[in-house]
Amino acid sequence: MVNLPWRPAYPILTDRLALRPHRSGDLDDLLRYHSDPEVVRYIPWPARTREQTEAALDSRTRQGEVTAEGQWLVLAIQLRDDLGLAEGGRVIGEVLLKFDSEADARGELGYAIARDAEGNGYATEAARAVLELAFARFGLHRVVARLDARNRASAALLERLGMRREALFVEDEHFKGEWTDTLVYAMLDREHSSAHIPEAG
Repeated sequence: MVNLPWRPAYPILTDRLALRPHRSGDLDDLLRYHSDPEVVRYIPWPARTREQTEAALDSRTRQGEVTAEGQWLVLAIQLRDDLGLAEGGRVIGEVLLKFDSEADARGELGYAIARDAEGNGYATEAARAVLELAFARFGLHRVVARLDARNRASAALLERLGMRREALFVEDEHFKGEWTDTLVYAMLDREHSSAHIPEAG
C-alpha cells in the first residue's frame, strides 16, 4: 500500500546535503546546469534558455509533494553547510522520484547535477536518501531508473546504490536526433531492506 501524500519534512538532511523543494530564487543556479549541453546530454530536456529554465523552475516549485499517480517529487540539492546562508545557498542539482504506478507500488528515480559539482558523490548521496524515503516512508515495492546506455557515469551511480541492471532495450528511442539504447535498473523494497541490515558482530 502506497502511503500518500508524499510530503516529507524539509529539508531532508544527509551527511553533506540538504534536499528541499525548489524556490523562485533558484533560477540562476538551475540555469547553470539546465543550459549546459554536457549536463543534459543524456537527459530528456534540451539545453535550456533562461526563459525555458524559468518555466521549468515554475513547475518545480509546485513539486515538493505528491498526491496522485503520475506526479513527480522534484527536490533541489544544496550543500548542507550552506543552510545558514542568508541567500539560502546554491542549488547544485536535483533529485526526482515519480509515483509511477499505484497498483504496482512503483516509482522511478532520476537526478541531475551541475558539472562543477560532479565527482563528489553528491548525486549518489541524494539518490540514496530518496530511495530511503521511497521504501521506508512512501511504501513503494519497486523503484526503477531508466538511462541512455551510453551514460556510464549514471550506470555506475545506480550500481553503487545497489540497484540491479535488468534490461537493455536496443534503439528503442529516437533521442535528440538519433536512435539510442536504454538501460533499466531496479530495486525492490526487500533488497533495499536487506542492504541496510548491519553485519553481525
